[in-house]
Amino acid sequence: MAERSLRIALYALLAVMALVFLMPVYVMVVNSLKPLQEIRNGNLMTLPVDWTLAPWRAAWSTAQIGVQPTGLKPYFINSFLLVVPGVVLSTLIGAVNGYILTQFRVRGAHLLFAAMLFSVFIPFQIVLIPMAKTLGLLGIAGTVTGLVFVNTVYGIGFTTLFFRNYYAAFPQELVRSARMDGAGFFGVLWRILLPNSTPIIVVTVIWQFTNIWNEFLFGASFSDYSSFPITVALNNLVNSSTGVKEYNVHFAGAFIAALPTLIVYLVSGKYFVRGLMAGSVKG
Repeated sequence: MAERSLRIALYALLAVMALVFLMPVYVMVVNSLKPLQEIRNGNLMTLPVDWTLAPWRAAWSTAQIGVQPTGLKPYFINSFLLVVPGVVLSTLIGAVNGYILTQFRVRGAHLLFAAMLFSVFIPFQIVLIPMAKTLGLLGIAGTVTGLVFVNTVYGIGFTTLFFRNYYAAFPQELVRSARMDGAGFFGVLWRILLPNSTPIIVVTVIWQFTNIWNEFLFGASFSDYSSFPITVALNNLVNSSTGVKEYNVHFAGAFIAALPTLIVYLVSGKYFVRGLMAGSVKG
């Protein structure tokens, strides 16, 4: 009886926590489907009386962002042009780094790994000035390519940590057998390690996708009007001082900006947990 009561209390607590977590999502969705006048009347928690998709259409294609009423569409595309190569490059580099740090006798490997691990804890603000100078020297300041470079470099510490810890627990017999069969440096990586690294690759892709998509400071610092990511465009939309504050459009825009990461977690969240359990948090 006591066990049943404890279980009921636990589920009740989880339900309350889920309600608290989902309440902002509910407010965003229902108010993005209301005419502006309903929101002005103070009915934030009620369902719409007059359902409308006009705020979503406006947020996507006609909302005023900067000097042109372009909506979020071009900046949504910018974020995809940023996040896809950023995730791929940082994942591949992390895999190579983890491979080298665990499968080769490299002098000072532990110090090198400690230095790369230290980069995980460096605040964004510290790297702004040196990164701005680097982008200027490379001639990619204010471009999507520059943002790809910044986010890839900043993500290498995380991806190296994930792959290094995963490969440290990888069966060495498979690696030695591949080398005896004539596999070279990249042969072992491409034929043995990566095909057996699906759990940690999923972890890394989800982690990097979420971080890069939601990142704001680098986007605000190293992009111009044509290369703004979705987070900067959303900020400009919400803080626009021209015309009427269209809160329903703002709610719709916020949900559009959050939708890709929400989909990623809904589709692959369980694989993220499995990947962590498979070795990414092992030291």
